[in-house]
Amino acid sequence: MVNLPALSFLWPTMLWLLVLVPLLGLAYWRLDRRRRSVAARYPALDMIGLGRRPSVVRRWLPPCLLLLGLAAMIVAMARPQALMMLPSRIETVVLAMDMSGSMRADDIKPSRIYAAQQAAKEFVERQPANVNIAVVAIAGAAAVVQSPTRKREDVIAAIERLEPQRGTALGSGLIIALATLLPNAGIDVERFLEGGSIRKPPASPDLAAAGQAESAVPGSYAAGAVVLLSDGQNNTGPDAIKAAEVAAGYGVRIFTVGIGTPEGTTLTADGWSARVRLDEEVLKNVADMTGAQYFRAEDASELKQIYRSLSARLAFDKRDVVEITALFTALGALLAVCSGLLSLWWYGRVQ
Repeated sequence: MVNLPALSFLWPTMLWLLVLVPLLGLAYWRLDRRRRSVAARYPALDMIGLGRRPSVVRRWLPPCLLLLGLAAMIVAMARPQALMMLPSRIETVVLAMDMSGSMRADDIKPSRIYAAQQAAKEFVERQPANVNIAVVAIAGAAAVVQSPTRKREDVIAAIERLEPQRGTALGSGLIIALATLLPNAGIDVERFLEGGSIRKPPASPDLAAAGQAESAVPGSYAAGAVVLLSDGQNNTGPDAIKAAEVAAGYGVRIFTVGIGTPEGTTLTADGWSARVRLDEEVLKNVADMTGAQYFRAEDASELKQIYRSLSARLAFDKRDVVEITALFTALGALLAVCSGLLSLWWYGRVQ
């Protein structure tokens, strides 16, 4: 369910005027009661048409509409603002896909890797035409298999070429995805892969173009994002959490999608067997640290739905406060006009 936009007011003290609405409603009720009392006391008024008793709807609908219009006008005077989701200005999305041997598991039918490829291709096709998409394959080592491009056919072809390999180096994949997203940020990938730390340079062209300071707030980089699909089992290379810390320092969000089931399944291949299960803790921590979100998929249809949700979120992921005074003003005027028109129609005058 989509949450309604949160409301705030620039002049909240004006809302005290809303007390007038029930008071006016009470005054009208007493006036209407007096009219009916007079009509009952003098039946002869029916002879000249002054004692007719209109229905409850005709008696109360016009004044109720007028009171609602007044309430809307008072809210407009308080200058309401709404926190709304607006179209984002995202330019690049990096798909980081786990291609480790555990992706051969069939706890997601027909297999994890097949379901992941199909969902990723649908995700690519749903992206706006002006968004660049890159693909990073993660196994015992990580590599860019498709640099950022707007050619959807090239991206889909790169996804289709992916095949499972031994090992899972999530940290390596994330740092390479980050460097692919921010090619001019001066990220020392080799130093990180060798176990060294990465400090953000004092003047990054990518971050400067996005209007960010040297110490970026996690999730504040609006021009791009990384989407990681994995079962979360990291067994080689740098720690994924350290890579997430670097991404958070640059304000880059890493959305994580966990594929598989917590109980897992037994995978047999090349004469060996192992229990492979979804490790959600790492994926959740990566998403939380970077100001993004974690999703969990236990079947192919759910995985596709997650990618659809991600597409919508990336397309409308810019939050902004918008003043909506004009909306309440228009609503109040419309209700007042409807009240007047109904009164003229039913009584020939404004009640």
